[in-house]
Order: sequence, then structure tokens, then C-alpha cells
Amino acid sequence: MSILPWDLTVIPQRFFQFADAALYTLQITFFGILLGLIIGLVAALGRLSKRQWISAISKAYIFLIRGTPLLVQLFIIYYGLTSIVTIDPIPSAIIALGIHNGAYIAEIFRGSIQSIDYGQMEAARSLGMTQGKAMQRIVLPQAFKRAVPPLGNQLIIALKDSSLASTIAVPELMLKGRQMGSSSFMYMEMFLIVGIWYLIMTSLLSFVMHRIEQRLKVSDHD
Repeated sequence: MSILPWDLTVIPQRFFQFADAALYTLQITFFGILLGLIIGLVAALGRLSKRQWISAISKAYIFLIRGTPLLVQLFIIYYGLTSIVTIDPIPSAIIALGIHNGAYIAEIFRGSIQSIDYGQMEAARSLGMTQGKAMQRIVLPQAFKRAVPPLGNQLIIALKDSSLASTIAVPELMLKGRQMGSSSFMYMEMFLIVGIWYLIMTSLLSFVMHRIEQRLKVSDHD
């Protein structure tokens, strides 16, 4: 007889019943990060703009988003905007993740862009490139390479943050764990399964990002 109060034998039995929920988790994470990359790049360029009003808007966005919890932002988008427009749970989660991660990604991009020697911009301008072309062809490709490690960390954080989508009934891993726990009265076992799924996904993402970093390092030496 097991000395533990939990029946751990159900973990392999129920493990793959969470596969659909894991796909929802990956889906909202992927599209949330994709939206965050777009918002983050725009905000980073705005933050570095010489036009004060553009820079001020970007600074305000980053300040507000980084200073408030993702859960509050998610509730504002899902519940607060319903008087204006109806947004389904999954798009709401993607929008909230995108806006939230965009603020952090903006700072990652800003730091990466500023780490590029300004002499390269001056050299490109001296060859007749506009500032926009020089940024597009010279600065941004190098900045993206330098941004990969922190972007990888942000991707893993976003994957784990996606669990908050369960609060607005997105059928991802955390909601599935709660539902399975309440129907079987095996909360510990179900949340252990959830934890294993997250561990597998974060490990795979870490491996992929590490390989990308290695490939980029090799290309720098070619």
C-alpha cells in the first residue's frame, strides 16, 4: 500500500488526455509572442525615435504594461471591452499576451539596437543610405541576432504566463487540470500532469532556442 495520499498510477493513464489542452496552450503562446514581436519592434523603434511625441507614447506604453499584472490586462480586454466589442476567450488571451510581452520585447529590442556600434549607422549614411534603409539593412539584422537569447527567455515566460488564460475559460492546460481534478477529486495528480506538460514544452523550447543561438554564432564566423 502506498504511503502517499495520491494515486500516481493515473498520471500515465490520463497524461495524453491533456494533449488537446497543450495544443491550445502552444497556440495562444505562439500567436501571443508573434503579436508581441510586432508590437515590441514598433515600440522599440518609437522609443528610440527623435520625435518626442512618438518616444513619449512608447515610453508610456512600456511603463503602463510593465507596471500592471498580466491578469489585470487580460480581464480589461475580455471583460472591460465587452461594452464596446465582443471578444472571444482565445483572441482575448492572444491579444493580452501580445500586448503584455510586447512591452518586454520592446526593451529587449531597444537594448539590442543600442548595442550596435553607432559608427555602422554613420558609415551606412555616408554611403548614401537613408536612416530607415540603414536601420533595416545594417542595424536590425545584427540587433535581432543579439536579441535571440533574451527573446528565448521571454518565450518561455510567455508559455507559462498563458496559464492565466484559464481564468477566462480558454481550454488550455490549467483549465483542463482544474476540470479533471474536480471531476475525479484527484487535484494533485491532475496538476502534476499539467506540470509535466509544461516541463516538456519549456524544455523543448529551450532546446530549440539554444540550437538557433548556436546556428547564429556559426553564421557570424562564416
